[in-house]
Amino acid sequence: MKINANMTIGELIRTYPQTVEALFEFNMGCVGCPSAQGETLAEAAMVHGIKLDDLLEKLNQAV
Repeated sequence: MKINANMTIGELIRTYPQTVEALFEFNMGCVGCPSAQGETLAEAAMVHGIKLDDLLEKLNQAV
């Protein structure tokens, strides 16, 4: 698995820009959010009420 729960949203988008669509599929508008630069995927999943494993699976499928 290339993408893990400890990656920040900012790091994810910079490293794997193709994952933006997957974030949108989970209704995560994190792409333009300033706090996303320091928020991990685990934190974002918790805030948005998303199952972390489902999110990570989808993101890793995109890369």
